Amino acid sequence: MFDKHARDVRRYLASRAGPVVADDLVSDTFLIALQRRASYDPARAGARAWLFGIATNLLRQHAKAENRYLRMTAHDFGTQVTPGHADQVADQVDAQVKVRELAAALADLAPGHRDVLLLASWGELDASEIGAVLDIPAGTVRSRLHRARRLLRAHTTTKALHSLEGERTDD
Repeated sequence: MFDKHARDVRRYLASRAGPVVADDLVSDTFLIALQRRASYDPARAGARAWLFGIATNLLRQHAKAENRYLRMTAHDFGTQVTPGHADQVADQVDAQVKVRELAAALADLAPGHRDVLLLASWGELDASEIGAVLDIPAGTVRSRLHRARRLLRAHTTTKALHSLEGERTDD
């Protein structure tokens, strides 16, 4: 089971909590899976979904740290620009602004919506797998995913409008 799923679980955890925390959480995930192997029901969920469920529950235990990390990233990311060609610098600044905005938007999402969104996008799980991970119906997963995407779009649109308004006042 480890050989088959560890890389996917680690990739998901690393994208949510960073590579250092991910290594610890992967270990914890498989330790818990080993300890709870007798309670695993393959009829309820596949091994991959079960492992992602354990990993997501471990991530919830680190939710405060995750929020601090996202807020710090939103605040501090991109404070230094490396010298280089003007177009490369402009592209890097644009990317840094987008990362800050995305991190802030993710931090503002309700934990259930953020879990669904990140399991779908970073974990590459489908609605039924996410439902098994979070122990919610697939319809609820689709609803939360739709709402999370809508909130992210609204957050991005609001930031873009504020940016345009700022440019108009500078003219």
